[in-house]
Amino acid sequence: MFRNALEPWHLLILVAVVVLIFGSKKLPDTARALGKSMRILKSETKAMKDDDASNEPRPEPAPGPGPRTISGAAGDTAIARTAPTDSKTSHCD
Repeated sequence: MFRNALEPWHLLILVAVVVLIFGSKKLPDTARALGKSMRILKSETKAMKDDDASNEPRPEPAPGPGPRTISGAAGDTAIARTAPTDSKTSHCD
């Protein structure tokens, strides 16, 4: 049925019908708008692919050391307390 669907004379008739419908003055504007739409579509699909690639699961960072505890002296009655850990103090282990 569709064995000879797009022969050259079919395409010529199709082009003639398009020119008759739209007119020869509107065809360049229509082609320009179609090209612009295709560029926008292409850039949006590329952005979606980039977003999908950046949303892949990333490895979890290694957990840092836990809070340090300072225990009292042998005769101290105070309970163990956590020491503040800020980035300004240096720790010597």
